Amino acid sequence: MAFVKRSGIRIDQELCEFIEAEAIRGSGLDFDRFWSGFAEIVSEFQPRRKKLLVTRQQMQKQLDLWHKDRRGRIHDLNEYRSHLEEIGYLVPSGSDFTIETENIDDEIAKIAAPQLVVPITNARFALNAANARWNSLYDALYGTDALGSSPGTTGYDRKRGRKVISWTKEFLDDIFPLEHGSHASATKYFVAEGALRAEVGGRTTGLSRREQFTGHRGEGSSPASVLLKNNNLHVEIVIDRSRPSAADDPAGVADVILESAVTTIVDCEDSVAVVDAADKVLAYRTWLGLIDGTLVASLKKGGADFIRSLE
Repeated sequence: MAFVKRSGIRIDQELCEFIEAEAIRGSGLDFDRFWSGFAEIVSEFQPRRKKLLVTRQQMQKQLDLWHKDRRGRIHDLNEYRSHLEEIGYLVPSGSDFTIETENIDDEIAKIAAPQLVVPITNARFALNAANARWNSLYDALYGTDALGSSPGTTGYDRKRGRKVISWTKEFLDDIFPLEHGSHASATKYFVAEGALRAEVGGRTTGLSRREQFTGHRGEGSSPASVLLKNNNLHVEIVIDRSRPSAADDPAGVADVILESAVTTIVDCEDSVAVVDAADKVLAYRTWLGLIDGTLVASLKKGGADFIRSLE
């Protein structure tokens, strides 16, 4: 293992090269300033860290000895608790207190949606989780047994596709009801005077709750998609009559995209132990790629090699 010196401290060469060549590049942060600041942190906390390690080692010896002395005996929880308190492993509970939080992202504080947890050292998993924020409802219904049966293995099953469309229109009626009629009978969606409009049964109607419409792509008279919102989560109705999935839809809807998991917890603790310099570089490189949008992963699926990247 090779080391280099920066600001009086020894740094693993691989870690140092990653920080200087990848992590800091483009940040506007000076190398010398970074390493001198890091050295100050090490100088401040190293004595405390060493002291805590000694305490941990002493506690471990006391715990090991306690269990060895009582080998074969019935475990006494009260006696064990007293021992943990005596060695300082357990301390008395403090008084009740409250904590106020500020500047919490809406995705954590206000939006009720799933959170995905992935290990930071697996770029493919991290990409899957990040890309899972937006998913095709059509794919989810067609490709699983959510409709009561599993999909076939060859070609496109048009009958199953119609079931997907029917289920989706019921979903839209339930979450985004129209003032008149059903989404299943809509022959066109368009935007007029800042509102979503639909042609249903020869008449024009709109959403029962106009505020659920949040935007569109393309021309208002013939949008490529419309964006709706419910409980702070978005649903995108994709309109493209040229796609096969739109052949059986009178309004030319080709897909419905759901916003689902809005947060991804990138785990550097429970699911993976990032210990040595090589592990750290792997973890930091994954995190950097998520932040700047450059993360990719090579994988093989169905006998073919391809690259997965951030949507």
